[in-house]
Amino acid sequence: MLRTIKELVLASASPRRKRFLQELGLSFIVCPAEIDEVPAAGEGADDYVRRMAEQKAEQVGLEYPSAWILSADTIVTIDDELLGKPSSPEDAVTMLMRLAGRTHEVRTGYCLMNKSEKTSILDSRKTEVRFAPFAEALAHAYVMTGEPMDKAGAYGIQGRGGVLVESVNGSYSNVVGLPLAEIILLLQKKCVITAL
Repeated sequence: MLRTIKELVLASASPRRKRFLQELGLSFIVCPAEIDEVPAAGEGADDYVRRMAEQKAEQVGLEYPSAWILSADTIVTIDDELLGKPSSPEDAVTMLMRLAGRTHEVRTGYCLMNKSEKTSILDSRKTEVRFAPFAEALAHAYVMTGEPMDKAGAYGIQGRGGVLVESVNGSYSNVVGLPLAEIILLLQKKCVITAL
């Protein structure tokens, strides 16, 4: 469907982001960034995901200065509080019960950078997700699968966690971790990829 025509590096360890790009037929290198992901005091969700995406691209760009670096960071927010990846199974259950029967926001910050061309495009996307009401027993059962432990907000909409979701307002792929429509347009605009 799509073809990579310039060197592309995905600065992410996320198997979901990798799979998205592979399913579109793109060729790319995976080089995860290792950065401190602690939010700054008083930092809002949008500022946080943008900063994380930019720092990841900056770091990986040092290793691949002539390549196009694509990075992203996703966070869940409810009641103006950032919910990252759970620190324990108990933390995951607590997060899920906060989300049960309520609407929360999923934000993904993304960055496309090329160090040698002195180009950096930074943006973000927000999607609203509403969870169905559910009992704590279901949250425990879901956490026991192990799926929530590496995901912001302690759920994966594309996996078993989809059963918790009542509705999505906005980009579904953004909730998974990469707003595909925006990313593909950006890659095409910069002539990194082309349609077959």
